[in-house]
Amino acid sequence: ISKQMLEQVLGELQPLCTAEQQFIEKFFQHSQDPADLEVAGQGASVPPHFITYLCFVLFLRLEEPTARLLSEIFSCLEPELRGFLDVCNKVHPFGCLQVLVTLNDSVFEMWDSSSALPSSFLSAVLGNVLLLAKSSFNKYIGTLCKEIEEAKMPSKMKGGILPSVSRFEEFVDFSEEVFRTARRRGELDKAHLRLAGSVFSSINSLSSANLKVNTDMVMMENFHHIHSFLCQKKIHCLEGKKKEAKQRFSEHMEKYVIKYLGQPLEKLNHFFEGVKARVAQGVKEEEVSFQLAYSKQELRKVIEKYPGKEVKRALETLYRKIHKYLSPEENLLPVVWQAVEQEFIRQYQEFEDLIQRCYAGSGIAMDFTTEDLLSYFNSITLSN
Repeated sequence: ISKQMLEQVLGELQPLCTAEQQFIEKFFQHSQDPADLEVAGQGASVPPHFITYLCFVLFLRLEEPTARLLSEIFSCLEPELRGFLDVCNKVHPFGCLQVLVTLNDSVFEMWDSSSALPSSFLSAVLGNVLLLAKSSFNKYIGTLCKEIEEAKMPSKMKGGILPSVSRFEEFVDFSEEVFRTARRRGELDKAHLRLAGSVFSSINSLSSANLKVNTDMVMMENFHHIHSFLCQKKIHCLEGKKKEAKQRFSEHMEKYVIKYLGQPLEKLNHFFEGVKARVAQGVKEEEVSFQLAYSKQELRKVIEKYPGKEVKRALETLYRKIHKYLSPEENLLPVVWQAVEQEFIRQYQEFEDLIQRCYAGSGIAMDFTTEDLLSYFNSITLSN
């Protein structure tokens, strides 16, 4: 509504101000400097960010009496416009976007229009007001960035999409619609980059937050959500952020998976971490089994704790736990579970390799094979 009202006001002002200026110049025989008209005629070749400046400069170069008369006749125009824009900004949370686009387009249309005087009084006034609109827009973006960066995790929130991410998406959706037909979007692109940086900073700050759930899980879900959103929007200036979001999603999913995979084979994992540490310290592989804590007898004791049935049961418990905490709207369960399967099999094969290298000829083997593990995972996936 505010956009339509603003367009109507500007549309009615232009013929009024133009007619008044033409009348004054004709009646008082005030002529415009031909050099000014020549400069104005070259407007199409002037870089867009100089338009506002040129409107102002050209007005100042009008014959002095004309400029003085118009300023007196329309003395209340700029203050009234500023007040009206202030109201427009307050009507909608993102009102400053609509004001900026409408004013920008109006200035460009006046510049391109053959019926309007390029160095008109109204061009100068709108140039001043456009600078104010840009300032209001940048101030709003700064405030929004600060709110996003300082947003606290809801106390009862156990996971899912963060309010700061939803706020960012709401702004992008609305602004892209408003700027869809705009002649320029430089200000918007800068705003998108600032806000995206604030959102990423907000998500990163979760690592120091006291969450009731796994931090990597929340970060993984939110970066995945942002990546999916940016893929859908296809905003050129945010291509770098889209790639970064995908990378961060992958990193946190890997951390999440590795942390939870320590649980189904926790004692085996702990045992072989110790074996790797001894080898790294210089103990020969064939001599590891002579270390009291890593003897063949100790290895057998640990392996006996993980018969195939127990491993399958532990994986079923893990699946239910991941399913419980992952937010259903992201549909990440299949992706995460596949990553769990790949990491689990990688760990298993690493354990098998260490047994072959450090306990060669002992006949020690785990109670399940790679084929068994694939069967366990397949069974769990199909039954859920």
